[in-house]
Amino acid sequence: MLIRSTWTLATSEPIALPKSYRLELIKQLHRRMGLEFDGEIPAATFSGIVGRSRAAGDFVSFGAEEEFRLSLCGLQTEASKAIADLDLTDGLELLGAKFQVLNREDEVTSYETLYQTFVATEPECPNRFELRFLTPTAFSQGRVHLPLPVPTLMFRSWVERWNHFAPVYLGSEDLIGYLGESIVLSRHRLQTQSFPVHASRVTGFTGEITLQVLSRIDPLVANVTALLVEYSRFAGTGMKTRLGMGVTQLNQV
Repeated sequence: MLIRSTWTLATSEPIALPKSYRLELIKQLHRRMGLEFDGEIPAATFSGIVGRSRAAGDFVSFGAEEEFRLSLCGLQTEASKAIADLDLTDGLELLGAKFQVLNREDEVTSYETLYQTFVATEPECPNRFELRFLTPTAFSQGRVHLPLPVPTLMFRSWVERWNHFAPVYLGSEDLIGYLGESIVLSRHRLQTQSFPVHASRVTGFTGEITLQVLSRIDPLVANVTALLVEYSRFAGTGMKTRLGMGVTQLNQV
């Protein structure tokens, strides 16, 4: 089971929260859902509070009468059921501030459904994909964090999560290598942005990219590409997706 739940939030008066608020918020939500906040590969991804906000010093401000969004995605059954049962109708309180909940939208699917839709039925695959990264995205390279949308690193991120949770194994290094050679970055409009992680900061990228499928690619691999791109909406991209990094949106081509 996979779920993506999105709450629309608002506040009647301006709110200022520490830039590190995401860690406190996601821990609070995990406690409410009864989920452990551990695991090398997170079973739930988190967006933080996304919308028109303003950063100043160590704080981020959320204006009155604006709408914001908070998303949680479950990548396996236990986490997905906990998210589905999470009740925020009374609002979201954090560090003395409160957001009202205006709406909730749930998108529910499964690994089997995604595989059937994008691979098993052998549909015609688009030749390009447009993705938008809503929160800072980066990749761990040993002791270095790389804030660049390198196709091989994106595919490795998605394949590792898929193989860890899905009942259908896609393959590992050979598949990732082939995808990296066959799918190229053809366009980007990006900027870098720092993201607080515990007592330090990680520099990531936000913005839009286009991935282009080369004409010589095997149709099956092209369909696996479409599957992984769709999966990225749930799994996120890169490192620290549990804390709010790497939120990925698929734009319509």
